[in-house]
Amino acid sequence: MTQPLRHPALYHRHAALGAKFAAFGGWEMPLEYAGGGVLKEHSAVREDVGVFDVSHLGKARVRGRGAAAFVNRCLSNDLDRIAAGQAQYTLCLADDGGVVDDLIAYRFGDDDVFLIPNAANTAEVVRRLTAAAPNGVSVVDQHELFAVLAVQGPRSTELLGGLGLPTDHDYMSFTVSAYAGTDVVVCRTGYTGEHGYELVVPSHDALTLWDAIVEAGARPCGLAARDTLRTEMGYPLHGQDLSAQISPVQARAGWAVGWKKPEFWGRAALVAEKEAGPRRLLWGIEALDRGIPRAHMTVLAGDTPIGEVTSGTFSPTRKVGIGLALIDTASGVGEGDEVALDVRGRRSQVRVVKPPFVPSSVR
Repeated sequence: MTQPLRHPALYHRHAALGAKFAAFGGWEMPLEYAGGGVLKEHSAVREDVGVFDVSHLGKARVRGRGAAAFVNRCLSNDLDRIAAGQAQYTLCLADDGGVVDDLIAYRFGDDDVFLIPNAANTAEVVRRLTAAAPNGVSVVDQHELFAVLAVQGPRSTELLGGLGLPTDHDYMSFTVSAYAGTDVVVCRTGYTGEHGYELVVPSHDALTLWDAIVEAGARPCGLAARDTLRTEMGYPLHGQDLSAQISPVQARAGWAVGWKKPEFWGRAALVAEKEAGPRRLLWGIEALDRGIPRAHMTVLAGDTPIGEVTSGTFSPTRKVGIGLALIDTASGVGEGDEVALDVRGRRSQVRVVKPPFVPSSVR
């Protein structure tokens, strides 16, 4: 039987704002809001400030003596590169090098790591970590205990500072601050390419924080705008640009791998693929006509299929179709080359580029 969709703590707030809902990883989440839609929400983040409810994202706590060292033996990135109070993008890999999930690890200390996986993969990440955990280390799924609000845009610092929350810490670092009687984790992260913050707050206190952020002038934004924003930056989405079939080597995510570490899940397969060279690579593509790339479209060099689009959309900033595509390395196609997409039997011309499609402002 199909499990009923879970609702975030702010569900009724979203409904009152006229949100159009969609299913994301087992949760019913706002796709866009009445009174503007995707284009206005996207522009608010690029030009001013927006707020996303991304509480569908998973949360898991790994605690106990040597918890950070244990996580470091499992996940791809080198957790020893960061200190307490810093966060790190990392990957949970299968033995064959495929990506089970991509996630953010918050290092609270040597014995305390907080993880934010993707919604649909949280249970599997927790299962794998639990099965591997040594005595004295606990792995606890806290998926519904916390809400996550992403405040993104050029005015995000001003807005959160006005609420008395800390804003002057470095990119990929976090602080814990008291707000309205509860502790809020304020991390300098985001998925939009803009200067911004992600706030982790107990679910039962999320309403107070959301209301304050919206009343201070942040535009509520749905997950449709989040997708156009992340695609403009070339950020991968698990299940499309990273997956059990798409390794970090193929997806150009090798920067999230601690290659010098002696141990992490999938290491042998990944090292072998890196040394041999991947059979395909993820590239950006931008339309040369009015076409809009969409996932699963075939990429053609002449009449020869050489790849497949993994993500695609219309760029509200660039006013052109953009996307990401896996292209066979044997084709010899690279940056600057023109290829075509098969759009239901019609050809759409695109140029191969290196993302991002717009400048990054995260730092």
